Amino acid sequence: MNILYGVQATGNGHISRSREVIRYLKEMGHSVQVLLSGRDPAQLWDMEVFEPYAAFRGLTFITSRGKVRYFKTARQLNLVQFYRDIREFSAAGLDVVVTDFEPISARVARRNRIPAIGLGHQYAFSFDIPIAGANPVARFIMRRYAFADFPIGLHWHHFDQPILPPIIPLFDAAHRESVASKVLVYLPFEELEDILSVCQPLSTFDFYIYRDIERPEDTGHIHLRPYSRQGFLDDLHTCETVISNAGFELASEALHLGKRIIAKPLAGQMEQLSNARVLAELGLAGVIRKLSPDVVSDELERVSPPEVSYPNVAQMAAEWIVRGDWDDTRDLCRMAWEQTKMDRVRSGAPVNPHS
Repeated sequence: MNILYGVQATGNGHISRSREVIRYLKEMGHSVQVLLSGRDPAQLWDMEVFEPYAAFRGLTFITSRGKVRYFKTARQLNLVQFYRDIREFSAAGLDVVVTDFEPISARVARRNRIPAIGLGHQYAFSFDIPIAGANPVARFIMRRYAFADFPIGLHWHHFDQPILPPIIPLFDAAHRESVASKVLVYLPFEELEDILSVCQPLSTFDFYIYRDIERPEDTGHIHLRPYSRQGFLDDLHTCETVISNAGFELASEALHLGKRIIAKPLAGQMEQLSNARVLAELGLAGVIRKLSPDVVSDELERVSPPEVSYPNVAQMAAEWIVRGDWDDTRDLCRMAWEQTKMDRVRSGAPVNPHS
């Protein structure tokens, strides 16, 4: 089977889960051509599994200080180039397009009448799941940004919908002990000065903060780290707590590894606000609305990690893709959730009232 796999590269979560599915598709002997968009190719790393791949400008959102800036986003869009890339992309010989919320591949499929599978967290919003922060613009983007003929979403709970559990990378099986004082911080949409203003007063914890920097910097209990997949995974394994925005993939990996999570959703972004709602309602994480030492300190004392274990969804999804019976997701979803273990799912967990 000849497969075009589109990956939205603005978020590392899209890359992380797509990497796993693509790996299985290739191991099964299928030809996979990868299309990435939304990030400068110079800022991509550990891309061997994706080769051969092509990187395009695509569409992306501008953020600052933890909030989506829609006006600035509109100003930087290059729709002429976007549609030129779609028109000029050669779809000869393709059997199917799989898109993880990547807009160019979705439109290549539509333009060339090739079946398109949508596999990613955003496609869960095609179904009846808890939503927060919805508005007409957000709903339009979620529906039209990277449409698919056969959407199959990923989420932390099925909500009695045809949704899969998260796709988790195959981690090193060797157990690594967590360090109680170690906190992994991944807040790419926040300003570094705002993050440091929170972490510096909390000197009983060691904060490992990942940013777009050239080399590591250590100052007392503050440890700045450049983006590195292996370095990030090492710190994720050995930390006790993860502080992040309310993106889907990192929270999923942290839950699977038994980490305590403190999530700050990106303001004005329906997906992250909805994720935060679900994390709170299921009792899977602490959720805050602002960064401050007092709020984060309270959460570090209050939140305890649930016990969650997800199956190998990447392999299940890859096998389902190549079977070709894309209208039927019932058996796939049932099998995946039967193998998922969660020690608690509860409703009504509050967001930190002081945040």
